[in-house]
Amino acid sequence: MTATPDFRLHRDGFGRLIFTGGDGEASEALPVRAFPIGAPDDGIALVDPHGHELAWIDRLADLPAELRGLVESELASREFMPVIERIVEVSSFATPSTWTIVTDRGETKLILKGEEDIRRLAAPALLIADSNGIQYLIRDRQALDAGSRKILDRFL
Repeated sequence: MTATPDFRLHRDGFGRLIFTGGDGEASEALPVRAFPIGAPDDGIALVDPHGHELAWIDRLADLPAELRGLVESELASREFMPVIERIVEVSSFATPSTWTIVTDRGETKLILKGEEDIRRLAAPALLIADSNGIQYLIRDRQALDAGSRKILDRFL
């Protein structure tokens, strides 16, 4: 069931997301996920450019389709977290090492500076930061193929 929120969203001539509250005040809005990995579609704040909360969205699915589409497109344009599907090879089991990986966005290479750049999230997820600051997500390390798990286990 979708509820009608007490605000409106639209894009202005520059492509910015504009929030208009029940009081008629308009402001540029940026959606921010409260739990981007654990519950990406639950708990989204719309904030102004200064970080002040304009509105809170409990569940993205509760928004009408038009508003949901605007929020989802804005989030997609700001977020970049490829999901690792397979680890093809690593240059060395000592760090720094170059990893060849397959992600949901294609094959690429990342440089792992140290084992501390692999962070454990809520089991069984992992977050891997490469030397360029890009965050790669492994949603379920047990779902990886045997070769990928074997490589990964050497670093954990």
